[in-house]
Amino acid sequence: MGSASKQTNKTGREGQADRRARIAELRAEEARRDRRNKFVAFGIAGVLVAGMVGGGIYLALDAKSKRDAKTAAAKAPIPGVQTYPFDKLTRNHVQTKVSYPQTPPVGGDHNPVWANCMGTVYDKPLENENAVHSLEHGAVWVTYNAKASAADIKTLSDRVKVTQYSLMSPYPDEKGTITLTAWGTQLVLDSANDPRVAQFFTKYVQGPQTQEPGATCSTQ
Repeated sequence: MGSASKQTNKTGREGQADRRARIAELRAEEARRDRRNKFVAFGIAGVLVAGMVGGGIYLALDAKSKRDAKTAAAKAPIPGVQTYPFDKLTRNHVQTKVSYPQTPPVGGDHNPVWANCMGTVYDKPLENENAVHSLEHGAVWVTYNAKASAADIKTLSDRVKVTQYSLMSPYPDEKGTITLTAWGTQLVLDSANDPRVAQFFTKYVQGPQTQEPGATCSTQ
């Protein structure tokens, strides 16, 4: 009986030792698995952060590149543009008709009420005095005579409609087929497909010639 009891106790102790060893092994394996998961998580997080930082840098550089390109385009001279001293053009508000030296006019005294220039396309001629007030606010005024084709008119009107601080109207008396006018600045063209149209808009819509920066172009 005594030997049998001792054998049983020994077997029990060995079983407990095996269980403890197994538990320790399982805990060690769990710890290793936790370390692996943390390593993977940190690695993924690092990749995501690097991607976000890289993406942010790319977007910042891309935005800067676009700003630099726009600045360069705004500074580049446009062939054929005629300019007049901005500060020599008078800016009085008058209720009478004004005799302007240019056709269409590029600036000078004008009516107190400006023509709506929030991408507005007019199908009839405007009063010079109202349009000149719009130029003072930084608008580009697109005009055309009977020599302009229907395609030219559509191309120009499509551009004006999506450009705030611009307006368009027929001008039967102008010499050029198409005329782009900003305050103290003018360009005469034969075609709406001339690349200088886009250059003029880029440079002069709310450009450096603007006499009243921030002034509204809306009449509402």
